[in-house]
Amino acid sequence: MNLSHKTAVVTGAGSGFGEGIAKYFAQHGATVVLADINLASAQRVADEIGAAGGSALAAYVDVSQSDSMAALVSQTVLATKQLNIFVNNAGTSHKNSSLLDVDEATFDRVFAVNVKSIYLSAIHVVPQFRAQGGGVFLNIASTAGVRPRPGLTWYNGTKGAAITMTKSMAVELAPDHIRVNAINPVAGDTPLLKQFLPGEDTPETRQKFVDTIPLGRLSQPLDIARAALFLVSDEAEFITGVCLEVDGGRCV
Repeated sequence: MNLSHKTAVVTGAGSGFGEGIAKYFAQHGATVVLADINLASAQRVADEIGAAGGSALAAYVDVSQSDSMAALVSQTVLATKQLNIFVNNAGTSHKNSSLLDVDEATFDRVFAVNVKSIYLSAIHVVPQFRAQGGGVFLNIASTAGVRPRPGLTWYNGTKGAAITMTKSMAVELAPDHIRVNAINPVAGDTPLLKQFLPGEDTPETRQKFVDTIPLGRLSQPLDIARAALFLVSDEAEFITGVCLEVDGGRCV
């Protein structure tokens, strides 16, 4: 699978799954735009990609703000003359707790980052894809949208929305040769893990979570990156509207 001569934007690329996806895409020839609200983190990853011989540039983005997403698309096209792949990876969560204990401001933020961002990517990226004759969206959703569990109700809702939007976007945009797929990772060893775990992040708490995954471990960024590479590649040219669990069997 080769992404040479393609430009990929990855949001939330300064850490976690986004960092893993960006580095893997660069290894397979893509020019990668690492977009993150933490520009220093994005620049670190871009520098590491460059040191390894890849092509990358860092960009600031607040995925919940239309002007910021518009600027990201403009910056990408100005710098690379194209935009072929857009990965909606940036995400956030509330702490695992009673659904009544999540305050309204936190609720609004989680939906803005996890759901509104997909809407904004469509608003600003689809015109560019149409002008180029096609493109690929990849939304990083979650097993939480397939097999929700108590304590993360509102987060679960955002990922259910991401899954449904992925399927609907895929059908509506297919005539434009725009593919839209999603990945549903099980929780991984990323900065968000502490939010997902009930109570304190201890080895015992982590083990209880791992025990619910048949293959016996948390997901790793490379697991998600490998699936992402296939779904955005030309080898998957007839695949759209798919929401792929990468979860060690948790959703079975």
